[in-house]
Amino acid sequence: MDGKWWLSVVVIFVVLILAESEETIIDFEFPSPSERIKIRRPAHLVDEAYIAKYTEAVDRMRRLPPDHPHNFIRQANMHCIYCTGAYNQANSSALLKIHRSWFFFPWHRIFIYFHERILGKLIGDETFALPFWNWDSPEGMVIPGFYMNSSLNDVDRDLGHLPPEVTDINFDYVESGLSPEAQVSSNLAFMYNQMVSGARKPELFIGCPSRAGEDGACDGPGTIELAPHNALHTWVGSAGQPEREDLGAFYSAARDPIFYAHHANIDRLWTVWEDLHGGRGVAGGEFLNDPDWLDSHFYFHDENTRLVRVRVRDCLDMSKLRYRYEEVKHPWLNAKPKPTNPPSAARNTLRRSIDFGPTGRTLDATLRTSVRRPRPHRTKKEMEKEEEVLVVHGIDIKKDMYVKFDVYVNAVDEARTLEYGPEAREFAGTFVNVRHGVRLVRREGDSQMKTKSTLKLGISELLADLEADEDESILVTIVPRGGTGVNTTVDGVRIEYMK
Repeated sequence: MDGKWWLSVVVIFVVLILAESEETIIDFEFPSPSERIKIRRPAHLVDEAYIAKYTEAVDRMRRLPPDHPHNFIRQANMHCIYCTGAYNQANSSALLKIHRSWFFFPWHRIFIYFHERILGKLIGDETFALPFWNWDSPEGMVIPGFYMNSSLNDVDRDLGHLPPEVTDINFDYVESGLSPEAQVSSNLAFMYNQMVSGARKPELFIGCPSRAGEDGACDGPGTIELAPHNALHTWVGSAGQPEREDLGAFYSAARDPIFYAHHANIDRLWTVWEDLHGGRGVAGGEFLNDPDWLDSHFYFHDENTRLVRVRVRDCLDMSKLRYRYEEVKHPWLNAKPKPTNPPSAARNTLRRSIDFGPTGRTLDATLRTSVRRPRPHRTKKEMEKEEEVLVVHGIDIKKDMYVKFDVYVNAVDEARTLEYGPEAREFAGTFVNVRHGVRLVRREGDSQMKTKSTLKLGISELLADLEADEDESILVTIVPRGGTGVNTTVDGVRIEYMK
């Protein structure tokens, strides 16, 4: 029997049991302010005593009965439940998912929060804290060695990406061929774009607002979710498995213990981004006053096996959750890319707009189009308050598959610019779709509700660096990667302004 099919049935069964459960649901309460704060350390810096303790905790979790809420596979299935559409929601035919919208960061934060507390409970250590995989710093750009052993190992990983291979945080199913030093340099430049210049507004970083009802559905991931998050999922997953299981497909991702260190770093970068943009209140902007976000809720079993309802508003303050991250340096802050061509060259290049047509353009080859800028002569005050955003809209992926494409602005010497990749200032961002790996389950008569994806890239700083901030139009190049665009269409490209 196919293992994935079996897992799908288990997930559906578990969810139906949860939905019909007679368990009492309680509202989440913050831990006591007197509780000692847990400190999450970089995985490459933890000592042997910590590794032994962590290994024992996961081993005990694996040995729990399969129907126990704290069982390791049961924990992994929670991720599958919330992100694959593996069961039918009551009163809705929409796909339940916590990826590709503003739920991505808070859901994963509280998921690993409970996972961490359960591990501590299993070994009787209230101070236990998960490590984070510090893949955005050169010292951490390798799979931490202790994840290769005992209960922390996973046999379904790419054999060519095991230590000491340097991670490719912008992986596109094709090996980069870069030397370790060059790969580190590329990673740092990519992080600058994803954390700084491409993510100056909450929606660009956190993801689109997803609201109740068919009209409120959205599919617009933030920068970090697209990559390194998605890209590293696929980089770690096994090339020998049909969907790069375990980490490379959402249904199986949390079966690999490194999932939790990966997401701990994602969670840490959320706090770093907030600090870079003026603190939590400033960075959250309108999101922090939006009840559709703040009052949305999820269900988990806590460390005491109680069924708990957690709202997004409960997930926003780490100090109240009694954990923090050890301070580390952020070398990508000094890795701002440079133009690969003289900015003036772009103004002398003949451009034309392509017709995307009523059904969009298939990404089976590189697309190049001129895009008009509606407001090329904004005032200084306007430029301070609003971000210019390049929008690739109507991204339609025809089947459950991995898709990646990169976007460049004013790449007039295309071959040279693409060779530099994220280290070229012309690089605006990337789109990455990870396989769900589980067939959607629908009742007879349910409508086939499908939302096309939207990619929004902040380009104000990029345009200034390319001396194109007063140009009437820009040249946009969309480059499909790894042959993944053959089943993907795009409806068009436009410019918007985001306050």
